Amino acid sequence: MYLPKHFGKRVDKVALDALHDSVELHLQSLEPWVQLLLDLMAFREQALRLILDLSSTVITLLPHQNSLILHAFMDLFCSFVRVNLFSEKIPRKMVLQIYNLLHAMSSNDRDCDFYHRLVQFIDSYDPPLKGLQEDLNFVSPRIGEVLEAVGPVIFLSTDTRKLRNEGFLSPYHPRYPDILTNSAHPMRAQDLANVTSYREWVLFGYLVCPDELLRVTSIDIAMVVLKENLVLTIFRDEYILLHEDYQLYVLPRILESKKMAKSGRTKQKEADLEYSVAKQVEKMISEVHEQAFVSCDAIHRERRILLKQEIGRMVLFFTDQPSLLAPNIQMVFSALAFAQSEVIWYFQHVGIASSKSKAARTVPVDIDQSDPTIGFLLDGIDRLCCLVRKYIAAIRGYALSYLSSCAGRIRFLLGTPGMVALDLDSGLKGLLQQIVQHLENIPKPQGENISAITCDLSDFRKDWLTILMIVTSSRSNINIRHLEKATVSTGKEGLLSEGNAAYNWSRCVDELESQLSKHGSLKKLYFYHQHLTAVFRNTMFGPEGRPQHCCAWLGVASSFPECTSPIVPEEVTKIGRDAVLYVESLIESIMGGLEGLINILDSEGGFGALENQLLPEQAASYINYTSRLSNPSTKSPKLSAGYALPGHESYPENDSSIKMLEAAMQRLTNLCSVLNDMEPICVLNHVFVLREYMRECILGNFRRRLLAVLKTDNDLQRPSILESLIRRHISIVHLAEQHISMDLTQGIREVLLTEAFSGPVSSLHLFEKVTEQPTGSAAESVCNWYIENIIKDVSGAGILFAPIHKCFKSTRPVGGYFADSVADLRELQAFVRIFGGYGVDRLDHLLKEHTAALLNCIDTSLRSNREVLEAVAGSLHSGDRIEREASMKQVVDLDTVIEFCVQAGLALAFDGLLAEAAGAVLEEGAPLIYSLLAEVVKHVPDEIPEKKEIRRLKGVANSVGVVCDHDSQWVRSVLEEVGGANDGSWSLLPYLFATFMASNVWNTTAFNVETGGFNNNINCLARCISAVIAGSEFVRLERERQQRRSFSNGHVDETLDSEIQSRLSAEASIKSTLQLFVKFSAGIILDSWSETNRSHLVAQVIFLDQLCEISPYLPRSSLELHIPYAILRSIYSQYYMNNPSTLLALLNVSPRHSPAVSLSHASPVIRQGRGDSTPQYLTNDSGYFKSASSSYSQEHIYDNDSGNFRGNENKHRNVRRSGPLDYSSSRKVKHGEGSTSGSTGPSPLPRFAVSRSGPIAYK
Repeated sequence: MYLPKHFGKRVDKVALDALHDSVELHLQSLEPWVQLLLDLMAFREQALRLILDLSSTVITLLPHQNSLILHAFMDLFCSFVRVNLFSEKIPRKMVLQIYNLLHAMSSNDRDCDFYHRLVQFIDSYDPPLKGLQEDLNFVSPRIGEVLEAVGPVIFLSTDTRKLRNEGFLSPYHPRYPDILTNSAHPMRAQDLANVTSYREWVLFGYLVCPDELLRVTSIDIAMVVLKENLVLTIFRDEYILLHEDYQLYVLPRILESKKMAKSGRTKQKEADLEYSVAKQVEKMISEVHEQAFVSCDAIHRERRILLKQEIGRMVLFFTDQPSLLAPNIQMVFSALAFAQSEVIWYFQHVGIASSKSKAARTVPVDIDQSDPTIGFLLDGIDRLCCLVRKYIAAIRGYALSYLSSCAGRIRFLLGTPGMVALDLDSGLKGLLQQIVQHLENIPKPQGENISAITCDLSDFRKDWLTILMIVTSSRSNINIRHLEKATVSTGKEGLLSEGNAAYNWSRCVDELESQLSKHGSLKKLYFYHQHLTAVFRNTMFGPEGRPQHCCAWLGVASSFPECTSPIVPEEVTKIGRDAVLYVESLIESIMGGLEGLINILDSEGGFGALENQLLPEQAASYINYTSRLSNPSTKSPKLSAGYALPGHESYPENDSSIKMLEAAMQRLTNLCSVLNDMEPICVLNHVFVLREYMRECILGNFRRRLLAVLKTDNDLQRPSILESLIRRHISIVHLAEQHISMDLTQGIREVLLTEAFSGPVSSLHLFEKVTEQPTGSAAESVCNWYIENIIKDVSGAGILFAPIHKCFKSTRPVGGYFADSVADLRELQAFVRIFGGYGVDRLDHLLKEHTAALLNCIDTSLRSNREVLEAVAGSLHSGDRIEREASMKQVVDLDTVIEFCVQAGLALAFDGLLAEAAGAVLEEGAPLIYSLLAEVVKHVPDEIPEKKEIRRLKGVANSVGVVCDHDSQWVRSVLEEVGGANDGSWSLLPYLFATFMASNVWNTTAFNVETGGFNNNINCLARCISAVIAGSEFVRLERERQQRRSFSNGHVDETLDSEIQSRLSAEASIKSTLQLFVKFSAGIILDSWSETNRSHLVAQVIFLDQLCEISPYLPRSSLELHIPYAILRSIYSQYYMNNPSTLLALLNVSPRHSPAVSLSHASPVIRQGRGDSTPQYLTNDSGYFKSASSSYSQEHIYDNDSGNFRGNENKHRNVRRSGPLDYSSSRKVKHGEGSTSGSTGPSPLPRFAVSRSGPIAYK
């Protein structure tokens, strides 16, 4: 080949040289493609020769006479058309030209040997349909005959009403249901298995043989098939646009025939008929595209609905009557083939874009991707195939019996006079005898295990096909018509009918799986698996979706690897990977639907609607409204405020929510049951067990829901609400668990454990402090919220601890709630029930970390102010007021230290509530363990230093609130962990605390009667002072004892004897330190009082009184030595008498929690006469309370404990919960303690009948 001269200067010389250098390499890469073109050319020659030979020699190709040869012939015909249509996808001309160019460059400008033949072949098939129409013109009449013969079956397949009414796909007679065997249309029902092939024959036949459309009956056949198809598949998912090709290549031939008929080249009568038919065909081709575009989906939807109903009935019937499956196996194959065709048609047309005949633009075909019938068909195919596989032995046994009986009938027919009269040659006669021998040698199934019988009937089928080829050939002297005439005169089936039936039943013996695969396999859906996934998602959880269809949708993937081509090894990997991804995608959708059903039930519109309770104002509205109703309405009544009356769900117009709940529950239980019973899905070497996926889905969804409901839009969810939400979700999981053969409850516990504690459990057995304590994310989130928002109050919500109510309050919401809604005893109990002991440990650990930092600040203050505090101590002991005041003013950052101490007291209060909540939950859930701890703690030896085991035991007991002194023991453990109180400066601790009385913080401090605390949490300062002094003394003494033991030089007896008294000495040291603090504090308070400056006096006096109330080591009489009771009585009287909400408090708070009521329930003289030291909280021996104030005159004070929980602390130590003046009965009374402390005899309350200060409870 040569380039033109005018292109000479434009040639890329470098590229041309590179092409010359790599000619051989390019030739090798193009060699397979050229070889493919040569193979196509050879295939064309050989296939055309065989088609011509069969067409000219086979005397009949009618389906009811020669169906086996017909199917072989038409399969060859359609394959020949497909191959040549698909070859257009290859750039044949370009490949050939480039190959020839390269060959010329390597062979001195000589063309390749086959170049001109390939050029001629490609030109003749450009376009392919043109060459096909010319090559197949000689077989056109035979094709037309075949298509006319299959027309009735095609018409029947499109008539859904007739199929339904006549019962062509019903195992029982439609008009006589009692007749369990349907013999109405056995052969025609069997023909329906081939209707998909018949349609393809029609579409390909008229496309390449357009002249056959001019037959009178062909118009209807072609129109029926064209009207329900838009594309024609040629290979895998490759297709041609059917109507466009008919208009481009068929319509011109029809117009040519019309023109020739009009020109009158034949007789006038025949010309008129030919012209009329051609005109009708022209109109049909022109209009059928528009009709197909509009109606094809509706036609196939109606057919799918028919198959859904018929296959559903068929499955139920054969499940109930499995013995009738074998006789009707051909009908089952027909139903499977019909359904297979409809499913594949649906996915072939989803997303297809076709141009209308009268519009140039391309429009997508309107196929409904949410059609639920697809799921029903897939499920029906799957269940029918499962039934056939389940009873495969029975089907084989029935087929063997049929073949055995058929042997006798064929031998009888061969011996009839008609057959004897025929002059059969020896070859044909020998073949017929071999057929009989094959059938007679079949093993008998009676009394044997049929599944163990192995029988290969391929030789029988080969011999029978040989006989058919002989008797249907025009060259044979004995043909099919002779055999039929010779044997049909007996009144029974002819020889050919018996042989064909035996051929079909023989395939049910050794090729049943291949038959089932041919009619029921959906492997072709692999090429549409993206559409498959989309349709599944749109239909599975729709209104008509069924959970049991999941098995069929997933099972389809098992057949995908069958699509691989053996000549393309890499396809195995690609198709296998796609199949696995398809299954994973569907499983993800199924599990998403399962989560959706659970979440629907676990919503406010689901089970949440069943938990709605009436608010008090709603109940009042109901009562008021119903009392005014005189004539109740027959309709669903409504309240004027918009609330529905009870029972409104019973009315039909209001039961939609109930129906939704029932439907969701039904679908959830069905889905769980189906997934639980589903067999594993096997795709290549991957096995998918849906039961395991379901377990992971349910537990994973529970974990996600748990983390999601932890926080609301504003902030933390209330633990009680969180607990109710968790219980609601668990109830739904239990509902699903009834249909799953797995222990989901254990999984739920594991999730909750993981969210509370994520470390190894073995680390908990060490009882040693670890650097990093692993905690679950949920528990960590909740604990951090409490620390940040309640203890540290980072949002500035004004967190206050209310001792009376045992809760924390706030001046404004913390997130979405006020503090008392998330930090009271009830909420903490809910927290304990959710996260268990691990959550308690984590929160306790964070509180200790926070408190340790605060105690470190106290230690720093003690060290930095040591000299000043020593000066303060000296002035306090010497009584030098001026020096004391001067020294106290030199204390650095006093207000900051007070703030830190208040925070530490707040943490102590919170941990005390947490321990009480943990104890209540433990007593409720494990009362034996709780009682064991409570009793053991009472009898453990009080030694200092304590043994390691005793310390562990007390730590556990303290965490559940059964230790008498929670605060000091807790501070003691904090100081031991951080090594605190190890400096001599801690001996100045009471003096540092005493200097707090000179702070300006008291000027803004006010006592709150309703909470029993102060407006700035100074009551927590008292708790901190009591606990820190006691805890530090324990640590100091324990350290001294350890040092003394190390220097004891083995004198064990002396050491043990001294340890017996160590506890008493520790308590005495703590008591003396606290008394020292009270003494100096009272002195500072009273010295700073004046007529012009006394605003702080009331708060400080109440503060000291609360300190005596809180501390178990400080008797109430300690304060009486320094501040007369008359002052306290007057202060409290003023508070309680002038408080407008006191009456409401009396009606709503328990007497043991009310300071006002405690005034009448704690007479000191009556208490004095008791010999026991147990506080008598409910002693109702005061008549004065009734007469002291008319505003409080009540016959009974109701004990409303519904909102309060029993604490454990009041069981183990005589700490007063009834108010500031409910003094301890264990206090030792001295005659010199106060002016009124020594009163004896009758109750002294009448002395104060006219006193403004009110009654006071002495002890």
